[in-house]
Parts: sequence; structure tokens; C-alpha cells
Amino acid sequence: MERRNVLKAGAAAIAGQISSSKTEAQQTQPKAAMTSSVMLWTLKGSFEEKLEAAARAGIQSVELVAEHVNWTDQDIARIRKLARSLKLGMDTIIATPDWGKRHVSMVDPAEREGFLADVKQAVVFAGQLEIPQVILMSGNEIAGRTHAEQYASLLEGAKRAGDLAGKGGVTLIVEPLNSLVNHKGFFLNNCVEGLKLVKEVDNAHVKLLFDLYHEQVQLGNVTRTAVAAAPWVAVYHVADNPGRNDPGSGEMNYANIYKAIQKSGYRGYLTMEYLPLGEQVASLTKAISEFRAALAA
Repeated sequence: MERRNVLKAGAAAIAGQISSSKTEAQQTQPKAAMTSSVMLWTLKGSFEEKLEAAARAGIQSVELVAEHVNWTDQDIARIRKLARSLKLGMDTIIATPDWGKRHVSMVDPAEREGFLADVKQAVVFAGQLEIPQVILMSGNEIAGRTHAEQYASLLEGAKRAGDLAGKGGVTLIVEPLNSLVNHKGFFLNNCVEGLKLVKEVDNAHVKLLFDLYHEQVQLGNVTRTAVAAAPWVAVYHVADNPGRNDPGSGEMNYANIYKAIQKSGYRGYLTMEYLPLGEQVASLTKAISEFRAALAA
């Protein structure tokens, strides 16, 4: 009995030491770095081949557009299992992936119910796929209506969508797109106004998707704007200008941009959304290696 008590006491002491060590490690462990991701539409191959390419490049997560919309429950289970086997997260889908073809604009009050129905459906898919974020697109400008009128509709739509996101436990991320080169006529075309919108929505479930390429095309001044917006940003997208190709292929100094974003304290996703100039795995591997080297410098 005495020996058993001694063993129990020793085990308890060891457990206490392990617990204390864990506590100390948790206290001294630095905050997690930004999570690397890639937007799958930029890659070639089947969905499964795209996942494998991302994994081979050392990326941690992936973004989807509309790949999921026709998936059955069996498809969803299979894809989730495959992503886990590749040690990949899935972090984002789009609420209205065909926003340019259907009447789901956020800037037109007459189309709001259709837009909100799409948000509801996207929230359901996000839950099934264990995806934390859903992208919102403003839609194109409406001829004959003032900017203020359309912005008011955008704001109201974002507020109502935010309520749906809160109930579903996901985050909505509003994405501005440049209207000078890639998306002629797009209403919310810069992150300065995008940040204004997110602040006015004032909902923890509504944040900003800051696409560094689109902002460089539209307004420039990317580093300053990206840092100022960081507390309200959930995702940064990466591509160089001109061409929307590999970071380092154009005019943008991505090493400095990465460092500035890191210095802001940002801890969300940083997603490669560029068109690779060479073999896609080699291109992504290089882009991710340069990103991590900049953070470590």
C-alpha cells in the first residue's frame, strides 16, 4: 500500500511538472503566423489535382469559388476527407459566384432578397465544408443612380447579411475589385471605401478582403492602406501588377508589403491569387518561400 501511494504521489508530481511546462510553453509561445492559402481558380487541373498542387507547394489552406455548388453530401464528405489527408484547410467560398449573370447585386435594393438567399445557402455550405468565411461581391454600378444611393443599398445589404452570418457562425468578407482593368463597372472598386463600409456595418461577422493587386491597380498606395485596414481585414490576396502574375514579376515590392502587414499584428489569411508564369507548383513554392522568408527576416 505504501509503495502504491508513493507511485501515485510520483505520478502526480510528474503530471504537475508536465502541466507547469505546458503552461510556461503556452505563455512563451509566439502568436501564430499568417496562414498561407491559394485561390483554386488560378490553378490548372481537376479539383483534386489542384488540392494536391497546393499541398506540394507547402500551402496551408485553399479558397473556393463555385466548385462546391453542385456537390452532394457524399461529395462534401469525400472532399473534406481528401483535404484533411493533405493537411489542407478550406477557408473561403463566394456567396454569389455568378454575380455577373444573375440579379443578386448588393447595390440594387430590388435584388436584395435574392442576394440574401444566396448568403443563406453559402452559410449552409460553409458549415458543411467547415469553411469559416464567405466572400461578398457588391455587383456593378447601376446607370442613372447616384453613388450615394447605391452605397446606401450596399451598406444595408451588408448589415442584413452580417446578421445571417452571426447566426451561422461564419465571417463575411467584402471584396473590392478594380474597375480600371479587370472588372469594368464594378461598384466597390477600392479598399479605402471597402474599409469605410466594414466600419459602418460594425459587425464582428463582417470584415474586409483586401486584394493587394486590385488596390494597386485602382488607387495605389497599397502598403499604407493595407496596414491601416489590417484590424478589419480577414484575408489579403496576392498578385503582382501589371499582369496579375507571380509576386516579384511586376512593380510591387512584396517583401516590404509582407513585413508591413506582419508588423501591424495581422494574423489572418494571406492568399495567392495570381496566374503562375511557369510550372504552377514551382511557382507557388517560390512565392510561399519568399513570403515566409520576409516574415522571418
